[in-house]
Amino acid sequence: MNWSQKTILLRARARGFHLITNEICDELPEIEGLKVGLLHLFLQHTSASLTINENADPDVRRDLEVAFNHCCPDDLPFIHTCEGPDDMPAHVKSSTLGCQLTIPISRGELALGVWQGIYLCEHRDHATSRRVVATLFGTQED
Repeated sequence: MNWSQKTILLRARARGFHLITNEICDELPEIEGLKVGLLHLFLQHTSASLTINENADPDVRRDLEVAFNHCCPDDLPFIHTCEGPDDMPAHVKSSTLGCQLTIPISRGELALGVWQGIYLCEHRDHATSRRVVATLFGTQED
């Protein structure tokens, strides 16, 4: 059994849902050496989130953003507004989706479904870079 951990810095992105599967895998080449394992991703922020969803049609990303903005618009009468009108809605969206994922590893690859990808969900209008702590656990290939 083998453990490893690394912090991945994701570049700043516009508000929206962004596929980051390839970026995560590029930063973790050691996945290829695992026969069986788990990848745990933890986003160290409260105004963005992680989720797994459709990786093929970009309309899904746009529609997710529309749906979340409909459910939690920036103009709700929030009290916490010191960081701008998009901050508290970002916290609500982050709490709804969550800041962590655990993905199985099988034969050196993430065991995602055919149409699944890892998303960084950026909920702020003017976000900074984001940090993800990636923890790998698994058995080495023979």
